Amino acid sequence: MSTQRITPGPKPAWLKVPIPAGPTVAGLEKVLRDRNLHTVCEEARCPNMGECWASGTATFMVLGDTCTRGCRFCAVKTHSQGTPVDLDEPEQVAEACVAMGLKYVVLTMVDRDDLPDGGAGHVAATVQAIKRRNPELLVEALVGDFLAGDPKTTEAQIEAVLAGQPDVYAHNIETVLRLTPRVRDHRCSYIGSLQTLRTAKRLRPEIVTKSSLMLGLGESEREVDQAMDDLREFGVDVVTFGQYLRPTLKHLPVKEHVTPARFQALEQRALKKGFLYVAAGPLVRSSYKAAEYYIAGMLRQRRAIDAARARKENESA
Repeated sequence: MSTQRITPGPKPAWLKVPIPAGPTVAGLEKVLRDRNLHTVCEEARCPNMGECWASGTATFMVLGDTCTRGCRFCAVKTHSQGTPVDLDEPEQVAEACVAMGLKYVVLTMVDRDDLPDGGAGHVAATVQAIKRRNPELLVEALVGDFLAGDPKTTEAQIEAVLAGQPDVYAHNIETVLRLTPRVRDHRCSYIGSLQTLRTAKRLRPEIVTKSSLMLGLGESEREVDQAMDDLREFGVDVVTFGQYLRPTLKHLPVKEHVTPARFQALEQRALKKGFLYVAAGPLVRSSYKAAEYYIAGMLRQRRAIDAARARKENESA
């Protein structure tokens, strides 16, 4: 397949996929509506939704539907004040996870700069509620930067999320250094985002850390390579790459449609840089079944090793 650059225009064939539908999707949507819950899968009309749901993966967005940031790529509503926090949401999410038969859950959040703890406690409470219902269920916390400009405050909020015992700590840098001021809200910081990932790894060294970048916003190959090097330097284990798609005409335009062949080459370069796992493709999103299959396998293997070690220690005691 050609690796030539495809300039914006009509969507190329590899981006034209049917909207997820069918009895499986309809049934799971009813589970969510009965509990007044929504997933990022639905909000973004993700083309992978049916496949992921059927395989036991879903992404819940907690803390409301209004973000206090205004990133120029994102379709989520923005306002200086978010919606009132639903204190029943942690248990409702946990119930839905069981009813949907999920095996791997991603909890993402809108930024809540209007809350004293940035929403960290609510995320932790939701993780804990899920674990109470099903201790075997793996949970990824895909969180914001918790205003990374204040290291002490940020560390306390990261620590609060980690206290909920998620299996994966994820935060997306979204794009390369040069484009960050144009793509993300002015309060977001490329270095600050990297530092939140490093802090999570320092506070809990065994946790898997994960990040994601969108391509097609005008980044160069060299800048993407630098971003990968930066992620590795800051201790990130897993990275995903996908195509940026413009939500509306008010959002940033697509500068380039990246070919599947270029994504494949990028995946190989990333693996050589030492990431434990890489998912790269036009339809890959930060929450993506392939990456989560790998992470789930790795985490369950770790649990088995820890359990075997504990049994051996008990026998010798």
